[in-house]
Amino acid sequence: MTSPSEKAPPAMPSRAGAAPPDSPTATPGPGPSAAASPACSPSFSSASSGRASRLRYGAVATGLLLALAAAVVAGLALGSVHIPPGEVLQALRPDAPPGPQRTIIVDVRLPRVLLGAVVGAGLGVVGVVLQALVRNRLADPFLLGISSGASTGAVLVLTLGVGVTTAVAMPAGAFAGALAAMTLVYGLARRGGSMTGTRLVLAGVTVSYIFTALTTLVLVASARPEHFREALHWTLGGLGSARWDTLWLPGAVLGLGLPLLLALARPLDLLLAGEEGATVLGLDVSRFRAAVFVLASLVTAVLVSVSGAVGFIGLMVPHAARLLVGATHRALLPVAAIGGALALVVADLAARTVAAPQDIPVGVLTALIGGPLFLWLMRSRSVEGAVR
Repeated sequence: MTSPSEKAPPAMPSRAGAAPPDSPTATPGPGPSAAASPACSPSFSSASSGRASRLRYGAVATGLLLALAAAVVAGLALGSVHIPPGEVLQALRPDAPPGPQRTIIVDVRLPRVLLGAVVGAGLGVVGVVLQALVRNRLADPFLLGISSGASTGAVLVLTLGVGVTTAVAMPAGAFAGALAAMTLVYGLARRGGSMTGTRLVLAGVTVSYIFTALTTLVLVASARPEHFREALHWTLGGLGSARWDTLWLPGAVLGLGLPLLLALARPLDLLLAGEEGATVLGLDVSRFRAAVFVLASLVTAVLVSVSGAVGFIGLMVPHAARLLVGATHRALLPVAAIGGALALVVADLAARTVAAPQDIPVGVLTALIGGPLFLWLMRSRSVEGAVR
């Protein structure tokens, strides 16, 4: 016989599928288990996190778009002649009567503001792409010598007197010089059928010095001092020569280039894992880097040919965009485009109004603002580990 204390306890009724008490999935205490709780389900948590991320991204993009719209209206309203924002919106209507204010807004300020938005968006996007290609977040569109090549081409056109109107001839010469610099950088960086980010940076710095020396030599050899003044204003960057007939080319290039670069977001993400990791994941790194380098260089060449050398937009905007939305390129590229447009429109507005009626080259302001900001970012712990 067995004593009552030695008898087995009566079996407790259990539900089908319930885990035994000593199972790792069991939870002590009454009520449903944690594994069955929707609030603790991994899929529920992932979906909730995804929704929060999309809401945050939407809020950031919407905020930037609203800020860009406000900057555009301010750029049309402010200047040597101040026009109230309400009258600006009235003048933009198709049925608005002609008059001095409509001429100032539509024929003078609107092309300049739109060109600033296009150039800023393009430089922001190209900066993101080039930093991914060379895996160095200190890179920017002018690191590859394209700006120096464009300056040399424009100065040659100016000093030789090629063409009748500089509005057409100088951008054409700048574009030719930028293409020459791009070809030279590509040839120097490509060795043995491959191209590394280190060789690309070194080739870009070398070509930049060469074309800068050529530009200085051409200006020194010129016997006309007005050439030096005009060339200096162009190389410092500016949007004062914006006209409706100069907008179509950069607008078309940005409209075609941005979707292409967005389509390459996943391979750009793979490059962040390093060349070996990207190759293991199926990416032909050398071929991809060469193709995207050519595309980014062509976009930069077109932008520089109409705006001059505007620095720090392609360097600073990608950093700010990463702080807002992270490093995934599908999210990063659109935000960089909007942020670049906003940054250059605001910078050009300041260049027109800070010392009015004097028009300060916008490249001077972007350098004065972007330089200290970049030094602050380099010292910030939030990006210290991201600058490679």
